[in-house]
Formats: sequence, structure tokens, C-alpha cells
Amino acid sequence: MSRRALLLGLTLLAGCSGRPSFDPATINAAPIGQGLPRGFLLGASTASHQVEGNNQNDWTDWETSSYPDGSPHIHDRSVSGIAADSWNRFDEDIALLKQLGANAYRFSVEWSRLEPEEGKWNEEAFARYRQWVQALRANGIEPNVTLHHFTLPRWVSAWGGWENPATVDAFARFSGKVAEELGEHVDWWGTINEPNVYAVFGYMDGVWPPGKQSTGIAAEVLARLLEAHARSAQEVRKFDTTDADGDGKASLIGLVHHVRVFQPATGSTTDTVVTGLTDSFFNQSVTEALRTGHISIFVPGEITIERDVPGLKGSADYLGINYYTRDHIRQDFSPSFSHKYVPEGRETNDLGWEIYPEGLYLFLKRYANLGVPLVVTENGMDDRTGERRPYFLRSHLYAVERAVAEGVPVLGYFHWSLMDNFEWAEGYEPRFGLFRVDWTAGQARQATPAVQAFRDVARNLGLTPTP
Repeated sequence: MSRRALLLGLTLLAGCSGRPSFDPATINAAPIGQGLPRGFLLGASTASHQVEGNNQNDWTDWETSSYPDGSPHIHDRSVSGIAADSWNRFDEDIALLKQLGANAYRFSVEWSRLEPEEGKWNEEAFARYRQWVQALRANGIEPNVTLHHFTLPRWVSAWGGWENPATVDAFARFSGKVAEELGEHVDWWGTINEPNVYAVFGYMDGVWPPGKQSTGIAAEVLARLLEAHARSAQEVRKFDTTDADGDGKASLIGLVHHVRVFQPATGSTTDTVVTGLTDSFFNQSVTEALRTGHISIFVPGEITIERDVPGLKGSADYLGINYYTRDHIRQDFSPSFSHKYVPEGRETNDLGWEIYPEGLYLFLKRYANLGVPLVVTENGMDDRTGERRPYFLRSHLYAVERAVAEGVPVLGYFHWSLMDNFEWAEGYEPRFGLFRVDWTAGQARQATPAVQAFRDVARNLGLTPTP
């Protein structure tokens, strides 16, 4: 975060003083979907480690180890294990997408499967992913492939992961190989998923592998992930030369950015400045780097990074936005300078995250002038009964429609998640799936009430769910 970005963050906070407030009656009465442009991508998202099952990577090792005080890395003491068994049940997952009426599916490929040892490719795994993208396209479902979604092969982790500059070279080579193998059937690509979340959880808070707690290292890792995105985009464009969907473009490449609304707890100068710092580091540094090609990160008393990155400017054909919640910010003396909380009385999901659909609208408006279209690549809630998810889905798509009506170029919406999955440090207790997975009965999938809500949106958009 640069000093300029801090000033920009404070300006944005000031501009949000008149925040919108959605009317539930209006949302319930609206024909959600009719306000979305034709050709809009309506789908669901997953990630390889969370649904495939039986991966072997740095997260596999993290799940079976503990913190120095003996407490488990995973809150419910589970391990990913077989997960939702999507590796073996992908045909069933396609049937779920067709039941929804989805015309797109965002998923990630697992680096540790495809390159289990440095320079040694697993051709059977490539063939399996090739079957997936062929089957999706044959069923009228656009594949959107993410190349890095938090996990690393053990051999990459052993040499220092993203702290080692060699990982950028290895990831670029991996990206080119995947594009070469799958590009005939894939046009939509995501390079890095949520670089800011990865840097904060793995290197600042220490709750994800490698479990470090250093704001300075977190900033360096964030910068390196942005460099990796630029290199990855170059390699994908080089090797994916086939226009799979006939729109005249062989590849559309995006970086997937996690955003959160940060609001000062009080009107005090300290709360306002710390909120601006938090917003600038977490929300703004990534998009400014994409816009300018210059990485500028400033953490007071820790580190200043100023770096031009060849190929970063213009590297993204779209910006992916992952949005879930809002945090209120109070200044303290933690490594992040702040305490984040939800005020009493606010509606939350079952993980305690505030449900605030207006925040999605605010971010779509905020990023409307980046010069690239936007795609909501993740949006969902932990709802363990499944009863509140239909309104959550409708209210957030209402936010998308409102932004579109005001001229924001939004090309798609992917709900997190297609099915329940392994939710990283939270384990298997959270339930984000449109389809519930029975972890005790062979990973059987069962529709939640939100499936009907999704089908209604699909029909309003002109899509045709299967019975």
C-alpha cells in the first residue's frame, strides 16, 4: 500500500458515508435474472483441494499437524481426505450444474496432481481434467479454470513456497503447460485466487500454511503473487491459441481478488486512519497494481515495496471479485493494527460473518472504471440449515443487477459453492453448498432450498434447468 493508496482509501471511505440500504420487500418481489445481460455467466465455484479428494500437498501436511500449544490447525480436527470425491464423481457434478440451469462452472486444477515432482507431469491427471472441460462444454457449460487456489506441491513448499522467487518461474511454466493441455476447450482462466487472503492468513495471521506471522513477509508474498499473475498470464496467452466458444477470443484471463467492506467503528481519527490502511492494503493495492503495472505496498514501521513489474499492466482481461462480508474496524496494537468485529444485532452467517449484500454493489461500483469488466467469482454463506441461503442468493444478485443497471460491466456471477466442501481451517462444519453433501453417507449430494432460487434466476435469464 502506497501513501497515495492510503489517501485513496480514506477518500473512498469518506465517499461511502451515504451507504445504500436494500429493501427486502423489493428484493423478494423482483424478477431476479431479468436485469442481467444476455450472455451473462451464471454458475457456481469450487476449488480442487476442497472437493476433489485425496490430494497430497502442503495443506495435506498442515491438516495433520498442530500449533506449538497443541491445538489443531483445523478447528473441527478433520482432514480433507476424500472431500466431496469430485475426482471420481464429476459426472454427478455436471448433473447438479444442469439441474441449476448454470451455464458456467469455475473450478481449479491441482498443481500437486499435475506436477507431483518438479518437471515430472502426470499425464493421467491431465487426461482427467481434459475429460472434465470437454464434458462441461458438451453440456453447454463454460469452464472457468483457476490455476492456483491456495495449495502448493510439497516440492514447492519445501523450497520456501512463495517466499522463493523460483516459485514464480515454476508457476509460469505450470501455467503454460495447463494452457497447452486444456486450452482447446477452455477460454476463461483465473491465475491466482485471492493473493491478499493467502498472504494475510499464511504469513501475517499464521493460520494457514506455512504458519508464519510477519507483516513484512506477508507484503513480500503479496507482491510475488502479483508477479506470478503477470507471468502466468503471459504463458497462458502463449499456449492457449484456440477459441473454444467461437467469440473471437482464445483466452480471457483474470486475477481473482477477495474484497471486504471495512468500516470504522467510530468517527475517531485513529479508527478512520487504521481502516484506511486496512482497506488500502487488502482491497486497493492489488487493483492499483493491475491498473498501473507498479506494485506499491507500504506498511508503517515494517516495509515499503515499490516495484515495476513487466507485463503486469494490461495482464487482466477481467477482474474476479470474491465478496462475502463487512467488518467494522477498531484500532489496536496487533500485527494488522486493527481489531475486526461485527456489531451486535447484525445478521450473520453461521461463521459469524455479517450478511451485507449492499457491499457487493459498493465494490462493483468502486471497480467499474478499472478498464476491464468484472466477474463475481465467489459469493456465498455458511448456512447449516440451508433455509436462509435463497434470500442471500437473491439479494446479492439484486446487487449485481443494480450495478449493471447503472452501467457497471459485470459479465458473470458464480455462487460459492456448488456443494459443501472442506472449508480450509474451518474443516467440514461450515455449509456453503447449493447442494448439501452427506459426509456420513458416501458424499451423497442433496439439493438445498437455494437450488430452486437459483433455477428461478436461470429461467429469468433465459436458461433452461433440467427437471
